[in-house]
Amino acid sequence: MLEQTNQRNMFQLKDIIFFCSSAILLVDQIALSAAVGPYAVFWWVVTLILFMIPNNLVTAEMGAAYPEQGGIYAWVRDAFGLRWAARITWFYWINIALWVPSVFIMFAGMISAMFFPDLTLWQQISIGLIAIAGIGVINCLPLRLTKMIVAVATPLKLIIILIVGSAGISYGLENGFANNLNFSAALDDLGQGFAYIPVLVYGCLGLELIMSESKKIINPGQNIPKAIFATGILATLFYIFGTVGVLAAVPAEEVEIVNVFVVTLKEIFGDSAMGTAIVNVLGIATLFTFFATMVAWTSGGNAAMAEAGQEKEMPAIFGLLSKKHGTPVGSAVLLCAISGIILVIYGFMAHSAEELFWTLFSFSAIIFLLPYIAMHCSFLKLRSRDANHPRPFKVPGGAAVAYFVAGLSIFILSLSILLFFWIPGEPLDMVYIMQIGGGLLVTLGAGEIIVRMTEAKHKPYQLKQATN
Repeated sequence: MLEQTNQRNMFQLKDIIFFCSSAILLVDQIALSAAVGPYAVFWWVVTLILFMIPNNLVTAEMGAAYPEQGGIYAWVRDAFGLRWAARITWFYWINIALWVPSVFIMFAGMISAMFFPDLTLWQQISIGLIAIAGIGVINCLPLRLTKMIVAVATPLKLIIILIVGSAGISYGLENGFANNLNFSAALDDLGQGFAYIPVLVYGCLGLELIMSESKKIINPGQNIPKAIFATGILATLFYIFGTVGVLAAVPAEEVEIVNVFVVTLKEIFGDSAMGTAIVNVLGIATLFTFFATMVAWTSGGNAAMAEAGQEKEMPAIFGLLSKKHGTPVGSAVLLCAISGIILVIYGFMAHSAEELFWTLFSFSAIIFLLPYIAMHCSFLKLRSRDANHPRPFKVPGGAAVAYFVAGLSIFILSLSILLFFWIPGEPLDMVYIMQIGGGLLVTLGAGEIIVRMTEAKHKPYQLKQATN
């Protein structure tokens, strides 16, 4: 019985694929992709070739070679030391705390569009706060509950995307496509789609999240690369298919991020009793996948932060674990508290759910990209310094190819951060830059203060650990 219980708390290959798919395959990402407009499919192909494949190759090698608890945190620590590891862990964790509110604003917006069209922004924010509290409770319960939620949500995501994609394309074939999806149109106006690269890059990230639970992965050297490549192929096919389905049915100018799925489903299935029932069932299923995605991300992020807290590289409160379940209670409570506070603060600044979503998304996405630059820099450093370390999987093509794919990934990530501030061909929006830039400086500054204070408090312990 004990052995069976332990197995339920471990990740086998199928569990890793489910977890990775839940982390990277986001139903709301299709809404973001559709907002790119008729050029979305062309730019998806470009992004997948230039970024997703190189990034996945590096992630697979790092996960197989260094299957250490903490994921990116452990890799940066081994490459650049404790201080940089603590910084990156802060970026990684605080991004999730900032991202959760934007997802639940979309969550509440869908509930409003389906069932309660008169909900005010503050009523939607209240729904978001309840959902955030639910995430916090689940994060404090046994890991098998997270596994179960993810295992249900992942195939459900695939079913939803298949239905939306198939129905949308069928609708377009019968009534004419709502957008011109030819690559030639995108090539005629490269500048417009170029500005949306950050949105698509954002959707390619997250496969390393499973490494935050590496102590619970069975045979990581073999299973991590297999899961990463299986999930990468799956995400590629479904992202493109779902995006085509939405754009086949809904004109790009009518795409609204918060309720695009409801609009698409109503356009496809109509207002009949049967159509409304189908829309409601698919809508509720989509809401569950939003929640499950946040369960996966907060679980992984809190595990990484708890590891840093346990190692005294972040304040001890982050390392508090449940005595009964061993789950990261301290990190979970703090993350949910910050997410709730951010949601309320931005509620006073936004005029609509759509505006609130984009503000939160842009702010969190910039911070989200920073740890991945550090991950690829760590890959380069460890490839050079630790060349003889066993690597069950290696980027094919030798050292030159490995350095090229990591360098290309760093360039794309850096470009994406720049494009969140400035759109080529458009004048600089100084108000927006000051809002996002100011929030970014405050967030990074707070992290630096926490890192330095923790380092000063625990310096003897950290020096002892480093010498060991």
